[in-house]
This record gives sequence, C-alpha cells and structure tokens, in this order.
Amino acid sequence: MAEAQIKNTSLADFIWKNADDLWGNFKHVEFGKIILPFTLLRRLECVLEPTRAQVQETVKSLSGTGIDLDVILRQQTGYPFYNTSNYSLASLGATRTRQNLEDYISQFSENARVIFEQFDFVNTLARMDKAGVLYKICLNFSAIDLHPDAVPERVMSNVYEHLIRRFGAEVNEAAEDFMTPRDVVHLAIELLLDPDDQLFIDNPGLIRTLYDPTCGTGGFLSDGMEHVRSLQDRYSIAPVIVPYGQELEPETHAVCLAGMLLKTLESDPGRDLSKNIKLGSTLSADKHRDEKFHYCVSNPPFGKKWEMDADAVTKEHLEQKFEGRFGPKLPRVSDGSMLFLLHLLSKLEDPEKGGGRAAIVLSGSPLFNGNAGQGESEIRRHLLEQDVVEAIIALPTEIFFRTGIGTYIWILSNKKPEHRKGKVQLINATELYESMRKSEGNKRRRVGEDQTAEIVRMYSEFVASKQSLILDSTEFGYRRIKILRPLRKKMVISPEGLAALAEETAWSKRNEDQKTGWIETFDAVMGHSDDWHWMEAFAKKAAKDNADLGKVDAALIKAFQKSFSVHDPDIAAVFDKKGQIIPDDDLTDYENVPLGTDIRDYLAAEVLPHAEDAYIDDTFRDETDGGIGVVGYEINFNRYFYEYQPPRDLEDIDAELKAVEAEIAGMLAEVTE
Repeated sequence: MAEAQIKNTSLADFIWKNADDLWGNFKHVEFGKIILPFTLLRRLECVLEPTRAQVQETVKSLSGTGIDLDVILRQQTGYPFYNTSNYSLASLGATRTRQNLEDYISQFSENARVIFEQFDFVNTLARMDKAGVLYKICLNFSAIDLHPDAVPERVMSNVYEHLIRRFGAEVNEAAEDFMTPRDVVHLAIELLLDPDDQLFIDNPGLIRTLYDPTCGTGGFLSDGMEHVRSLQDRYSIAPVIVPYGQELEPETHAVCLAGMLLKTLESDPGRDLSKNIKLGSTLSADKHRDEKFHYCVSNPPFGKKWEMDADAVTKEHLEQKFEGRFGPKLPRVSDGSMLFLLHLLSKLEDPEKGGGRAAIVLSGSPLFNGNAGQGESEIRRHLLEQDVVEAIIALPTEIFFRTGIGTYIWILSNKKPEHRKGKVQLINATELYESMRKSEGNKRRRVGEDQTAEIVRMYSEFVASKQSLILDSTEFGYRRIKILRPLRKKMVISPEGLAALAEETAWSKRNEDQKTGWIETFDAVMGHSDDWHWMEAFAKKAAKDNADLGKVDAALIKAFQKSFSVHDPDIAAVFDKKGQIIPDDDLTDYENVPLGTDIRDYLAAEVLPHAEDAYIDDTFRDETDGGIGVVGYEINFNRYFYEYQPPRDLEDIDAELKAVEAEIAGMLAEVTE
C-alpha cells in the first residue's frame, strides 16, 4: 500500500480496505475480528519500536541470570508492557508467517497478551493462514504508522469506533449499541468535571478516580483524562485522573485494555492502568464491589433486557435491601437502564470523604415509565427523596449512531452544594446542535464546541431561564389515590344478561347439565327486577331446591350479579352486611394528586363537582410512609418546556392550497401541450 494512498483517504477507511483482501474467504461478520486486533497489534508495535533494540539487548544480556526482567523492561519501554520477540509485522516472513506471528504475540507481557486472547486470535490466524491471506494482511498493517505521535489518542479512539460501527453496519448487528459519540462523551465529561475546576487549581496534583461500569472502548475514561490534561496550564501541578471500568463484551474490553496500556500517570508512570478495566456484567458481577469513586460516568444500552442478570440482581435486592445497590423495587426486566442509575449512586465516594458525582446517558423512558408503586417510579422516588439528582439535560435527537430518539444526561451527586439542595435543574438543550455534512447511520447532528460551552454554562450558573428550569424535588411527586363510587345497581333477569354470563370464568367451570339447569331457572323468572342482594338469596334457594344445579360458591354469585346487574343512578347506594357501602368496580378511578396538596381538598375541587357521591379509598395506602394513596414520581419534560403554537389561519392554509393547485395545473398544461 503506497504512502499516497494513506494520505488520500481517512485512516479508518484505509484500515478497512484490508477487508478487500478477505473477500471470499471470510464472511462480513468475521471482518471485524480480524481487522480490529491487527489494528491494536500495530498500535502497540509502533509504541514499542523506539525501544525494541534496547529491550532485545537486555533480554540477551540478562537471560539465564535469574533476574526478574519485568520491572526492567517496563522501565525501558516507558510503558507498563513490553515485547521480547525479535519479530515485527514486517519481518515475519512469507513461509512461516503464522508460527512466527504466534511466537511474536506470545512474547508480549501478559497484560498485552490477554488482548489477543479475548479476540480468540490464534484460531483466526490459523484460518487466515489456511486461506493464504495472512502474510498480505501483516504487510498491509506494517505499512501504517499508528504511533501516538502520528495518530493521537483521540483520533485513534475515533478509528476504533469507526471500525466497530462499520463492522456492525456490514452485518446489521448492534455493534454500535454501546457506542457513545465523541461529542456526547465530551459534553458529559465537561458537565461532570466542570464544578471541580477550582478544586483542581486550589489543590495541585490532586488525585481523583473516574469509573465507567459500561466502558466499551474507554471513550469516557480517555476523555476524562484528556479534559484535565487540556487544562494543565492552569495548574502548578497537574491533577491526576485514575480510570476504572468494566465491560461486558470481550472485544471492546480488549480495545479498552489496549488504550489503557498506552496511558501513564505523571505521579506514577509505571502503573498499569489496564488492570483497572475488568471484564464481565456489572449488574450481576461487580468487579469493583468494594470500591467507590470521585466521578462515575456511563452510557448503558438503551432498552436492553436484564434477564441474564435477573437472578443475581434479585438476590442482592432481597438480601441486602438498601445496604446493597438495588434497594428500591426493581424495574421490569425489559429495560435495565435504571439499574445502572442505582449502581452509579452506590459507587459515589462517601460524602464524608468528599463525595462523588455521576453523569449517565439514558433514553427518555426512565423519566416517566412505571406507575406509582412500581419499580421505575420507586427508583425515581429514591433518587429524588435522597436529593441526589442535580440536573437532567435533554439532548437533541439524531445524535446517536443507531437511534434517533431523544436522550438525556442525568447528573447525580451526593455532595450537592448548598444552593442546589432540594432542587433539580432541567435543561432543554434539544435545539443546541450542529447539522453534520455527512450522516453516520442515524447520527445527523452533533453537539459542537459552542453548544457544549452553552450547556455547561447553563448548568454551572444554575439560573432559571427559558431553557433552564430550577424546580423543587417534590415538584415531580404525586399521590395516586383511589376514587370509589357507591354501587347503584339492581338485578334484572334478561336475555342480554344470559349472554353476558357465558363470558364469565365461574360459569365456564360448570358442566353442560348444570348450565342447562341454570338457564331454565333464569328463564322461569325472565324480566324479573329486584335489588342487588336478591340474586344471592335467589341462587342459594334455587341450588337448595335443585341439587342438579351444583354448588353455589361466591365466584358464581359474583358472576350472576355482574351479568344481570343494571346501573340505576336513582336508586340508593348498596350496603354490605356490615353496613359498609359497596363500591362499584366499574366506576373505580385513580387520580394523581401533587405532593403538598391535601387529598381531601383535591377531591372537593377536582372530583366532587363531576361525581358528587365519590369518595377516597382509605385502605389504598403507600407501603413506605403508610399515607393514603401510593406515592409516585415522574419527570415530564414536555410539561415544563412545551410551548403552545396557535393553529394557522384557515385563510392562509386555503391560499397555499390554491397556489399549489395552480402550480400543478400549470405543470399538467405543459405536459399536454
């Protein structure tokens, strides 16, 4: 591949051109598992190239001495990894390419070798060798300079993610589901770290931890470290951001490991940051179980089921309650994103140690799904009543690769400043975007630098405006009360009632002889009208007089009453044997009463004018506080930011229609001439 080729195309597209050499021997679905590990291998090789000769000389001179070379070689490379092989991608040879490449990879230090193990690279190499394409691919990659000096970290991250997106698009798979666009990553990190800029200035060399439980390729972690590094001219000693993460998918975990191997901390240059990146499901197997962090960030998959984690999550919920991560009720298994909200909250550093703050990107459903008392609402209730929600930012649509839906950034904090306590800031940033010249899947817009600065400014200033609302936490809460109406029904034996009876479960359990007997019994009193309680006495007497009708139980009596009942608003309310009003199940309703509003006052103002006999069910109570009505929380952005647009004048619409008709008529006239 010529140098000119590399200059005339993007690096990612150039790398992907290797797929041309794989056609016919491999399926599209397999391209990514070949191209991505080769890209990582070349990146690591370029980093080690300047010290290759020195490492080889050290290995040669100290071999057999019993000296542990690990520390020495790390110091020589300047990174927490090394390779002791004499091979490179350019020198593998054409005859024993696979054997030499396997030897080359085996000579990496263990922390780098695991990257290729997670791609099952050895088996891939065997297939490539058999297909006769291995040597060609090795030479292709050996011609690319991927050293950080030539390809900065941010650019390389974009390359990785471009390859993953391209790989996913080729096979119509959800490879992008865990991909967070760089502009969204940058915005979330700015929001997360901006309040502490002064803290960094006042405390030179301050060490802070950053954790991502769904770290993917490590975009959030890398951006967090770069954010601080980009401001280091403001500090006498640069602060230190130490990354931690966990990832479910082995391939993306491997990419993140490679990125972390190339990162160093000025305060601890020999530290292997890749050890902080764990593999596995965060919800069911938290690999940082006993750790807490200053900053947390996440973009969990939108609408992904958590059934694979259900046993472990449910067990922790039942056994540990609020001592564990999942204290409130659990959400429905169809969407686990709200579990990550609870997980991040549990990971924030303790307030007495300075506390922590989190930024999480979610779809709109966690704002409002679930009724009062259900898992989703109870999670919102926990977060808001614990006063840990600082802000929620509504982002523009069409900024993600695989979906055009609305998304939101939640900012959580267990160390709210005094002026934010008891408050939640809602920011409407849906119109703050730049249109992209070329769309990438569903991504047609991006949050540019100017828009990012504007959103961060609104968040930082914490001032109410048209786009930024400051609301009390209780503003989102309500009590769902149960409204009953007295039963005002009588029994009327009719053909319509018999037809309705056929749909009742209790009736279907009777045999044919019993059904025939009951139909004859009701035919004998067809047209009879009586009060509600008449039916029970009538049915019991009929069964006593005719044993062939079978046993009359409560379910059958209810079926009779339901089928033959006729509503009559003019009759008196029906009472039970204890003198209590029997409610009419058909008229039962529910009302959401804002917290802080007396439910009796609400009933009088909003319900009784329309149903004067309505009353509140005092037995319908909240499990937590015992109050009448079940407490719920929802955050409805549309309610707060909706702007009424008056309909256009009919005259204007009519004029436009006539103009269009005239234009069409003119075009038709030209065709027929």
